[in-house]
Amino acid sequence: MQVRKNSEVLKSYLDLAGKRVLDVGSGEGHLTRMMTREGANVIGLECTPRQLERAKAYETAGDETYVDAFGQDLPFADEEFDIVVMFNSLHHIPVDDQFKALCEAARVLKPGGQLYISEPIAEGMNFELLKPVDDETYVRARALEAIKRHDEVGLVWGEEYVYNHPVQRKSYEEMRDKMIGPNPEREAIFDVKDDEIREAFGRLGTLKEDGYTYFDQPTRMNLLQKAG
Repeated sequence: MQVRKNSEVLKSYLDLAGKRVLDVGSGEGHLTRMMTREGANVIGLECTPRQLERAKAYETAGDETYVDAFGQDLPFADEEFDIVVMFNSLHHIPVDDQFKALCEAARVLKPGGQLYISEPIAEGMNFELLKPVDDETYVRARALEAIKRHDEVGLVWGEEYVYNHPVQRKSYEEMRDKMIGPNPEREAIFDVKDDEIREAFGRLGTLKEDGYTYFDQPTRMNLLQKAG
């Protein structure tokens, strides 16, 4: 399995310059800003107030904007985007709405448009670290099942690529804050399991010379295209 950064993989598969892009589940906006710097006109869609607030607090990379909405109910017209990106977001949508989110992505894509889905696989050191906080084995499996129904909504299978993305953490405290950001209810879990998770952080991670601790995270990328 190749070691590659998520952003590197995305840029190798998508021609972003001049494209209208929807970033579903944009979080703090890091990917939205990166795609903007690559020449895309990007809307970041996020449903968590704390994440939206953080995204808007960053210096803008260009003309990117943010919308408060859900991936399973997109507030956009049909065939509005060249590219829809769902980066680590499909499995966060309620399982009964994951296929609906796929339908919505297909609806807002122009004919010939691309849907880029990146999902973490339920294995690796990063997964093991976070499992006591939120075991996502089931929701990630259901997200993959939804992706496999792509032909039901007029999406054509393009590429699948599995790689290892090393998750970079500045500290245990930084990791804790990032995990609580989109899911405030996790704070109580961290409070109860702090000693356990803190020990796992040191045991499972690899501290490198740059001062960051890295955790392997196998990742699956699926690239689909809207027929037409």
